[in-house]
Amino acid sequence: MPALRQHHWVIGDVHGCDRSLVSLLAVLPSDDHLVFCGDVINRGEGIEAAMDLVWTLVRLGRATWLRGNHEQDLIDALESSGDGSDEALFSQDTVRQLGERRTRSWLDRLQQLPLIFRAEGWSATHAGFNSDGQPDLSIRDPFWESYDSRYGRVVIGHTPRPTVERHRRIVLVDTGAVYGGLLSAYCPETDAVVQVQGSGDGCLFPRPDDLHRVPNVLAGDATSC
Repeated sequence: MPALRQHHWVIGDVHGCDRSLVSLLAVLPSDDHLVFCGDVINRGEGIEAAMDLVWTLVRLGRATWLRGNHEQDLIDALESSGDGSDEALFSQDTVRQLGERRTRSWLDRLQQLPLIFRAEGWSATHAGFNSDGQPDLSIRDPFWESYDSRYGRVVIGHTPRPTVERHRRIVLVDTGAVYGGLLSAYCPETDAVVQVQGSGDGCLFPRPDDLHRVPNVLAGDATSC
């Protein structure tokens, strides 16, 4: 009897929503591989707990943690903070929660985070690819409009959406957990979605009584990403 093919679950931006992440992991198959789409850090109230949990899964070989724009910003701030850029460092939610010393202990691990995960027929990265086919951690419309399928169907986070959006060549899985939305996991092999409630209390993500913000959020409002 042939061995069963392992499935993968690509998880949208966690942003320190550690309790939501624990709830999500509790209902995902324990033998499948998890791919965190970046932005595990910043914004939420449980940043260190989320980082510790995801890194433990990485060490156990059960997960891949991709680099997001928030991880890259923190790396840049840590690497340059000795040259007068301390303001950039202490503007990071992660530093404010963990303190500079504990945050610095993460630098080597953050520098190891890959930019892309490749599998058969699909791939995952934080935001998309530039015109040269290189991962771009902040790209939005130029990627959505011109992606040529060179890496198969691409699963991305970065831009919060009210629901997981499946398009022919791109799947968007950030559903705004830290803004009061959902924390979502998407399985590229089966097209399944598993979701739990996010941890956001002071919600910046559009609710039914705040729909006037939808166009800005979906266009990549910087205050919400």
